[in-house]
Amino acid sequence: MLLLVALGFSMASFAHNPNVSTTMLVEKGNNSWVLQISASLTAFQQEVRTHFAETPYQTPEEFQQMVLQHIKNNLHISVNGGEDISFGNGAVKLGHETVVVFEVFGIPADINSVDFTNSAFKDIHQNQSVLLLLKEGFSKERFVLNKANDHTLRLAVDGNEFVEVGKNEASFFSTGIGVIVLGVAAILVLGLTVLGVGHLFNKSNKSKEVPLTIVR
Repeated sequence: MLLLVALGFSMASFAHNPNVSTTMLVEKGNNSWVLQISASLTAFQQEVRTHFAETPYQTPEEFQQMVLQHIKNNLHISVNGGEDISFGNGAVKLGHETVVVFEVFGIPADINSVDFTNSAFKDIHQNQSVLLLLKEGFSKERFVLNKANDHTLRLAVDGNEFVEVGKNEASFFSTGIGVIVLGVAAILVLGLTVLGVGHLFNKSNKSKEVPLTIVR
């Protein structure tokens, strides 16, 4: 119970902290993958206003489409030194904690290395993004992307785990923000397992959405 309370406080802190985001690349089975990105609504709004300043959104739907495009423009994943993997259908669930989900294609069954770049939140001061790779048969690993590593990681497979190539000596988990992200990561993994990815594509659940400030 104490752990659940602690994780609850972590989620509350995360949902309002634009500096922190979480990216999960998850194998669902049969070499089927999904990508989930979670950050505060404030963080997404700041990035959209920065990169779509000439065409401000007028509706929540336009904002969601800009979020999807922004992620596609700034997130690049290649496996085994090949070309970038492709993203399929995407969905945005608006809230204090806003969640973006994509279907992912082009990841081979046998993985030797992963090159990962996520600069979607680079314009936010002191931003930190935790990456979780969840592959069947592999240990659950967490990595950090920030300004220090240019929001880029190169990972190699060592047995049944992913290891960072040329790991930065500065430890993400030595900071207070790392504690928050660890709690958030645990909640996200549990939520993804229990609710399933399909829940995030259910647009009928409008009651949990946070109204978006419309830019005129």
